[in-house]
Amino acid sequence: MNIYQAISGVQKDLAGMGIAKNKENKMQGYKFRGVDDIYNALSSILPMHGVVILPRMLSRECVERVNQKGTALFYTTVEAEFDIVSTVDGTKHTVKTYGEAMDSGDKSTNKAMSAAYKYACIQSFCIPTEGDNDTENTTHEITSVKKTKLTQPEILSGIKIIFESKDESELKQNYTKAYRFAYGQDDTTAVEQFTAAKDQRKAQLESTNV
Repeated sequence: MNIYQAISGVQKDLAGMGIAKNKENKMQGYKFRGVDDIYNALSSILPMHGVVILPRMLSRECVERVNQKGTALFYTTVEAEFDIVSTVDGTKHTVKTYGEAMDSGDKSTNKAMSAAYKYACIQSFCIPTEGDNDTENTTHEITSVKKTKLTQPEILSGIKIIFESKDESELKQNYTKAYRFAYGQDDTTAVEQFTAAKDQRKAQLESTNV
């Protein structure tokens, strides 16, 4: 299978040149290599060995957090697969990895995908590294969020919305909203009540359709 010969060739070239840590995180005082450094190094080496890398995002999760200044931060995690394909015979090897990133705007998903690509390449091609690999040029300090239980009116409101669902599609949407709200507050009791209400309403809807 040519793909493994090609991967070995890429590893050999990268072992000889390495990728220097020329960028610096000024907040924490360390140097690192960004995804652009990986792109620049591989852009000429991959074609030489007849290799292409094809990304595939499997899942994405985004959570809103708050930094110490009170600014909203979006923390995104993506699960990704990368097909490393030989252009010689079409053989491939698939690498699965994760990428995580934070951003106060709309770039957290882009950064997470770049991080997934970066570490998939570093691990697949054994790119020489030293020190801490988990580096980024921006460091966010997160405040701890104190979770509170739902009040009884909030629980009753969620149950009411669930029972007002006109069909199973609407029931699914309303239940998901209520569930996420309760789960986000770490209120297992509310989660159980919302789930019970959902099951009851589903049974009611099914009985009317018989």
